[in-house]
Amino acid sequence: MLVLASASPRRKELLSLLVKEFDILPADIDETPYDQEKAEDYVIRMALEKATAAVNKYKQQCNAAIDTLFIASDTSVVIDGEVLGKPNSLDESKSMLRLLSGRSHQVITSLCLCNLNRDHVATKLVVSDVLFRNISDVEIDQYWKTGEPQDKAGSYGIQGLGSIFVQSISGSYSAVVGLPLFETAQLLAQFGIHSLEDMSHE
Repeated sequence: MLVLASASPRRKELLSLLVKEFDILPADIDETPYDQEKAEDYVIRMALEKATAAVNKYKQQCNAAIDTLFIASDTSVVIDGEVLGKPNSLDESKSMLRLLSGRSHQVITSLCLCNLNRDHVATKLVVSDVLFRNISDVEIDQYWKTGEPQDKAGSYGIQGLGSIFVQSISGSYSAVVGLPLFETAQLLAQFGIHSLEDMSHE
């Protein structure tokens, strides 16, 4: 059994392309970066902590099966070394999108896959470069009204209307959305889950 430690509908949709059946067990953790913590270290730590929290929650709530695997991921938008979280207001959204406007930024996505006893833990980091065109304040106001930016790191969703701001991308599109499919398939294979082979047995 595979457990996805996320409530994100985007990660659920992407993982379903690789695995037919999995459970969802969101893990609530403190996502505050440490002082002077590098963005890459922060994103990896978030995935590790989400996986660990899901393991602990699973052990408390379920009849824990020893062969259960847990997958967690974290995606952060980074510019000038600063991690941009999710905006809590229009003002925060404006601040983020103005910062990204007309510039290139990084989207860093981490993966963590582990077993129930956490004696087999694998992590992966995927970095993509995204270039935004110039964005006007009117566009930012209208975009906020759609509701799309409000639960997105960096205040935009590349898989939605936010894609109109993206001039180019270098890296993994699925990682920017929330789950890098190539790297996820590689990690799953390390744990004995081979996506295309499993789906061929329908």
